[in-house]
Formats: sequence, structure tokens, C-alpha cells
Amino acid sequence: MAAGRPSELKTQRLQRRQQRLRSGGQPPTDRLFWAILPPPEVAERIADLAGRLRAGHGLTGRPLETAHFHVTLSHMGDGVGLPEAGVIEAMTARAAGVAMPPFRVAFDRALSFRNGAFVLGGDDSVIGLEILQQRLTDALDGRPLPARRFTPHLTLLRDNQIVPEHPVEPIEWTVRELVLVHSLLGRTRHRSLARLPLASSRI
Repeated sequence: MAAGRPSELKTQRLQRRQQRLRSGGQPPTDRLFWAILPPPEVAERIADLAGRLRAGHGLTGRPLETAHFHVTLSHMGDGVGLPEAGVIEAMTARAAGVAMPPFRVAFDRALSFRNGAFVLGGDDSVIGLEILQQRLTDALDGRPLPARRFTPHLTLLRDNQIVPEHPVEPIEWTVRELVLVHSLLGRTRHRSLARLPLASSRI
């Protein structure tokens, strides 16, 4: 088998979450993460809700761009530029092994996190995201791991004011794919590097 194929790359190269991808000591300019993206029509509803909640609570933080709303499942790391193509191919190959059928998700609560993020969340209505995140984590690490703390959420904006949790009109959609997102830090740009349809089994 030729060198550089995903199956020959060391597992630790895929375990760099929360680490720099390639920095050389420079401030990071790029971020990679696996995420769930709402369909465009749902993203428009989220933007409308974000605007109404912002006004209702007197928040001053700027909402995310409509096309940037997402639910992060796995942060792969920050760095200067992207990692080698083989590393991205390996990330994608491992994530492609996740077996899970499409499922419904509903965010029906709004609240502030301590870090200033004002988010949408949920309880039983987001359990599918918890299951998907665990399966993705296991696939990326190449082995089953103990469940880690994960709170599914969708960030609307950031603000210094803390808003207590409260119900909101549900934002619902059917999750059908995993997306590997490349974020250009400070430039408000997102690029989709890979899209993997969900399926109940993998051949």
C-alpha cells in the first residue's frame, strides 16, 4: 500500500483536538472542526430568532452570520494554514465510518454560557446530537472511549450580559450529514471541506 494513505497515518495525528494544527509559534489563522449545519431555510429562522432575542434581552453582541450557524461536534485544532492533505483525508476517512441514520433535532431553549456565548440548547430533543458526537469521537480516535461531557448547543452571538435559561419556539430540522468546516479566524469565512451523509450502516 502506498505511503500517505489514510490507513497508514498514525492515530495520534488524528487526535490533535484542542492543539495547533501547524503554527510555528505564530497566532493561529485557521480552525478545523466537525459540525452539523442547519439547512438554509432553518438558518434564516435562527437568524430571525437571534434578532428578536437580542432585542428582547437588550443584548449588544452581534449575531453570527446566517450562513455560519452550526453545532460543533469535534474541534480538530487551530493553526496557521491547513494540515497536509493526507491528514484531512484521514480525518474524513475515519469520520466516514460513523454509522447513524438521519434524525430530528430541536433546540427549544435559550441561555447564556459563562464564556459569554448566548446559545440555543435543548434536553431530550438534542439527544441524537450527543449520540452522534460520541460515535464521531470514537471513530476519530480509532477506539471506543468513555463518554465525555458534551452539551449540544448552537451559538447565536456573544455578549457580556448573562441571560437565564428560558424556553423559545423550537428550531427543528432533520440532521442528514456531518460537515468538516474550515474557519478562517478573524475573517468571518467558513468553507466546507467534506460532507458525509449519515447512514445507519457503512460498507
